[in-house]
Amino acid sequence: MSDGIILYTNPQSRGRVARWMLEETGIAYQTRVLDFGTSMKAPDYLAINPMGKVPALRHGEQVVTECAAICAYLADAFPQAGLRPAPDNLADYYRWLFFAAGPLEAAITDARVLGVVPDAKKQAVVGYGSYDAVIDALSLAVSSSDYVAGNRFTAADVYVGAQVAWGLNFGTIEKRPEFQRYADRVCQRPAFRRAAELDDLLIKK
Repeated sequence: MSDGIILYTNPQSRGRVARWMLEETGIAYQTRVLDFGTSMKAPDYLAINPMGKVPALRHGEQVVTECAAICAYLADAFPQAGLRPAPDNLADYYRWLFFAAGPLEAAITDARVLGVVPDAKKQAVVGYGSYDAVIDALSLAVSSSDYVAGNRFTAADVYVGAQVAWGLNFGTIEKRPEFQRYADRVCQRPAFRRAAELDDLLIKK
């Protein structure tokens, strides 16, 4: 089923996460690089992702958007890669994968990018509550074991790891020792390095 996999991306986008996941699977894929504001908003790409954003993944007739969904999809589609956890660890796998895609990203965007900090009353309304609560929960996720779903690296670590590494690099996540240890652990993986090299080469072109 690996024939016909296309990654729509830009090397300065969340597409880096999807490429990392693809490199972890070891499957062959093609890359289509899109530009912000032009080819991402062109009718042919909007037919693939109406949001006009990257990444998107085409696998045969299947189209997947959103980084967390791409990670989960590829782990299921290519079980031989071993990126889906054992049944006993599925709860943590789904919990932290979607925590990072929902509350974590929302809290970071609001508090550290837009400067929006909900007061005590509004914290009951927003899904993440507060930035501090989210960061404390993330600390639990990365320090309870070597990886977020037990002692084996999974697709959830691609997404959570990318969020942590990016946040440490750009100052949107507190520089706690447990975050740095986790980021160092996942970013030492050969697939991460291959993906980063491929995207960095595209930036230089």
